[in-house]
Amino acid sequence: MKRYFSLILLLTLMISGVSAQIDRSVPPKPGPAPEVQIGDYKTFKLPNGLTVIVVENHKVPVVSYSLTLNVTLPREGDAAGYVQLAGELLRAGTTNRTKAEIDEAVDFIGAYLETYSKGIYGRSLTKHSDELLSVMSDVLLNPTFPQEELDKLVTQYKTSIQANKQEPRAIAENVAGVLVYGKEDPYAEIMTEETLDNVTVDLCRNYYESYFRPGKAYLVIVGDISVKEAKKQAKQYFGKWKDAPVPQNLFPYPNCYNEPKVVVANKEGAEQSVVMVTHEVMLTPGHPDAIKARVMNAILGGGSFNARLFQNLREDKAFTYGAYSQLETDERVGRFSASAEVRTSVTDSAITEILKEMERMRTELVTDEELQLVKNVIAGDFGRSLEDPQTVARFALNIERYNLPKDYYETFLQKVEKVTKEDVREMAMKYLKPDRAVILAVGDVSAIKSKMKKFSPSNTVEEYDYYGNLVETKAVSADVTPSQILSAYIDAIGGKQALDKVNDLKMMMGMEMQGMPIEINYYQKKPNKMCQETLMNGNVISMQVFDGEKGKMKTPMGEQMVEGKALEYMKESAHIFPELSYLQGDGNLEVEGVESFNGIDVYKVVVTKSSGLKTSLFFGVDDGLKHKEVMQTPQGTVSTIYMGYENVDGILFPSSMKQTVGPQMFDIEIKSIEVNSGIDDSRFEVK
Repeated sequence: MKRYFSLILLLTLMISGVSAQIDRSVPPKPGPAPEVQIGDYKTFKLPNGLTVIVVENHKVPVVSYSLTLNVTLPREGDAAGYVQLAGELLRAGTTNRTKAEIDEAVDFIGAYLETYSKGIYGRSLTKHSDELLSVMSDVLLNPTFPQEELDKLVTQYKTSIQANKQEPRAIAENVAGVLVYGKEDPYAEIMTEETLDNVTVDLCRNYYESYFRPGKAYLVIVGDISVKEAKKQAKQYFGKWKDAPVPQNLFPYPNCYNEPKVVVANKEGAEQSVVMVTHEVMLTPGHPDAIKARVMNAILGGGSFNARLFQNLREDKAFTYGAYSQLETDERVGRFSASAEVRTSVTDSAITEILKEMERMRTELVTDEELQLVKNVIAGDFGRSLEDPQTVARFALNIERYNLPKDYYETFLQKVEKVTKEDVREMAMKYLKPDRAVILAVGDVSAIKSKMKKFSPSNTVEEYDYYGNLVETKAVSADVTPSQILSAYIDAIGGKQALDKVNDLKMMMGMEMQGMPIEINYYQKKPNKMCQETLMNGNVISMQVFDGEKGKMKTPMGEQMVEGKALEYMKESAHIFPELSYLQGDGNLEVEGVESFNGIDVYKVVVTKSSGLKTSLFFGVDDGLKHKEVMQTPQGTVSTIYMGYENVDGILFPSSMKQTVGPQMFDIEIKSIEVNSGIDDSRFEVK
């Protein structure tokens, strides 16, 4: 027992002595960067020029085949989108199989097959690899580009464009691309409804025949396969692929700005803004600066919760849920961007903070703690990525494609660890250009445009639309008043006398939601009673009722009375023809100018209601009709486009509408309209 006690006492004294010699105010120095063993890979080339990279991994009986083209895509011009569609159409049918037969063959073996503009990717169990390659090579060598499948894709993409027009982030990316690269640059091309109409099967086939050539392609095989078997399969399934010269597309480097380019884009009624500071960078993959620049961007806003943009805009200022930056390498033109989604009221303040943090990176040394933390994060992410065999495949492809040193990735962490604070500042000085950037805000232009002038040395702010076109808002003559515009609309749809005779209105509408047919029955009665029923399969799934004073809502969760701002909004929306009430002083009216909408000039009239909510109305300058309406509601912004006006009892009503609520867009068909049908008051009872 005494011996044990002596040993414990001795150990305690030793620990105390060591502790006394440690200065705990100084963090321990990081150890050397770990040596990384990247999985080996083998390469070989077929006689037709196809380079094959094989990464063996026998842990699971799965093998993948990734075919990638190393080409510079052409400029698509007035058929923008055809390259992307050509890539998707590769899988839509061959001379040997229809699309349905391709799908069935892939599904039968539990495989995966995807085609895109620069290649094909397939994956299956090893035992089914030959069956997969039989389909994959057929898709590669014998595509037919069927017209009916092209028509389906065009329709799908047009629907996506309509939805993206309501997405501030999509608007921001389009505008930023045009302004950073230039309208004529292939990186700035925007797919539109008009360019999609110009896409033909011949264009798609010509792209395939010009660019899908083995001499400009890499086939990366990863998984449970030997190099011997990979050579056999590559020769069997891809050896007949014929090589030919591929067009060499050369494009000039985009022009830089001499001062900040300050712009806005409109998202009518938006309560938030997407803000972005972006510019081009000359930083190619594998460039000697690439790793140091990555460390710099990680400290600024590269994804970590401890990054400066995140800490400033979210943690300190509470402007946003997240603020980030990206520094992208590219073989031709790279790009930097810092962005966030913020409240409308702090749009300019958020941009001020982003610019401040960019300038701090350029003028001040980062702290030791920031630098080491980012190095640790990068090392952790890098280590975890090595668990995926596809990472090794990507590394191998990069080494071959960009002619990187063979040990580039094995020494990656050592290069990261060598980055100094001075290196970080040097990279910021070189690759951050706040004084020559595009400074962009997408939101409610009427609320943010004037605030953006502070960022422009020339005190100018330009407005762009979803397609990256300059918006020229025409001034309205002083003698054109909101009352005149509303009166012209009332005259255009039938006249005040005809509208005054309408005591009740019944509209039956139909639409689809996630493939399910939805019916909407809408009832109104003077002076301001309203009932809206939404039905699915004949069953009411929701209902809103307002009796002129009280309102209620019915959902699958039960019934509840409507109160507060929601009730006030319901009251404001219950008028059969709200424009008549606006003329009688219900709301503050303001004309904000003349804009272009779907190719016609429209007056924009903004109504601010007593609830504080705003509605923007767009009336044709020539025809007087209401073409669009954007309403702020207690639940968010609702945008409606009115189309196909038809005469019902002497009054023009739209026959269809496109309505956008948040990220969802609905095509609504008005099936029937009844005027003065004698709707019973019981329809509007609220108990």
